[in-house]
Amino acid sequence: MPDFQPGTATGPAKLKAVTLLVNKLTEDLDQVSLLPKDRDEALEELKIYGRDPRNADPIFTKEADFYKGISMLLRHGFHSPSSDTSRAALRVLANSMLLRPETRRMLVDQGFAVKACEGLKTDNWDSEFLVSRILLLSTYGTKEHLTNLIVEHHLAENVTENLGRHAKLAATKPRQQPPMEDMALAEILKLLFNVTHFCKEEASRFSAAVPHIAELLWKQDIPASNPLGPPFGPLVNALINLDISTAANQAAMFPSSEPSKVAARLISLLDSAMATYNDNDLEATVTPLVSTMLKVHEHAPSPVRQFISGKLLPTAEDRQSVLGKGKTLSARLLKNSTNPMAPALRDVISHLFFEISGKDASKFVENVGYGLASGFLFKNNVQIPANASASFHASDSTGAQRLVNPITGQFSDREKVSEMPPMTEDEKLREAERLFVLFERLKKNGVIDVENPVVQAMREGKFRDLGDDEVEELD
Repeated sequence: MPDFQPGTATGPAKLKAVTLLVNKLTEDLDQVSLLPKDRDEALEELKIYGRDPRNADPIFTKEADFYKGISMLLRHGFHSPSSDTSRAALRVLANSMLLRPETRRMLVDQGFAVKACEGLKTDNWDSEFLVSRILLLSTYGTKEHLTNLIVEHHLAENVTENLGRHAKLAATKPRQQPPMEDMALAEILKLLFNVTHFCKEEASRFSAAVPHIAELLWKQDIPASNPLGPPFGPLVNALINLDISTAANQAAMFPSSEPSKVAARLISLLDSAMATYNDNDLEATVTPLVSTMLKVHEHAPSPVRQFISGKLLPTAEDRQSVLGKGKTLSARLLKNSTNPMAPALRDVISHLFFEISGKDASKFVENVGYGLASGFLFKNNVQIPANASASFHASDSTGAQRLVNPITGQFSDREKVSEMPPMTEDEKLREAERLFVLFERLKKNGVIDVENPVVQAMREGKFRDLGDDEVEELD
């Protein structure tokens, strides 16, 4: 019979094994009873069992007003003189906090959030990853401790210093970076985002992290399959809540030697992302990137704004067809500005195009077409331009001015002539009735406040009474 392998017990046997491990490790805290090797092996076995909370209750169960297993892990994790033992305990703790949300308060209630904050001062990637994840998990449901960590215990400085180490390593471009370095970077960036999101009043203290984030955008090439996976997704997200208007951050985001460098990188990421992700992923994955682009444009100097406009606004090539129908970045963005599957994304895309248009409704309509602009203008109570439905001219690839359909944004001479036969009088009447009902509903719901065009047409004599021989008998 083969020897029993630690961590393989199931059912009642697993429960018994976990109970013995928790008790043994708890007793070792008050009176050292385990050799370092045995202690680390016990924590490793507990980690394996703790991956599935079934029959692992001693790790999570509350006893006598505290979680015995969690309390034991906190003490081993943050008080052990051995870095190996500390990391072994923190691995079990991180898994426990992930699997059982109720255990997250223990870090704060027992005063270990401060210890975790201090634990960020490390040059070990594994330790940085573990402590960052534990602090990250503590932000869900226990946000009241964040201000204290930032103001009194230098959380912002510690995070910024660690990002500086990552940026320095990326700048040296070693042949092969440690895998845990990538994981540690992603985790501390997630922590940065959560802290600045849940504690906005102290977000300015993290501003010094912006130059490091900007530098890390070139940590590696943009992957084709998952462009917003780590590190790029977390890097973009981390910028959302940070102040990029300070002199130091302006110099980092728009360097004098190449002002559009960061903007170009973000646009490359956006181009890859819009071509890669499907409707199910766009909302959560791409929305933060478009939000960051919007923020960058708002704070960019004029030459960078012009660069962004040139990359994102429809070109003469786009106007060969109805805007939003092609495969260019502009077309993909405009198509998703009305995507019902991604409401947050469609809203921020429209805001981005409105911002690029100088927040001028007339220019906005010219840039994207009234058909795509109208919903945004109505929703945001922006007055519809008087000339919204008037044709205008735009330059083609040769610089010549060509007439544009104001609704679709397409060059008028590129519109396809309908091959359908003319409508019969009955079809015209039914269409007028549908139009009448539609406008009445829109007026009733407060969406528009204009005269029903069918009523106007009737008053102007554009509809005639049908003769008796033309009236259709209804059922």
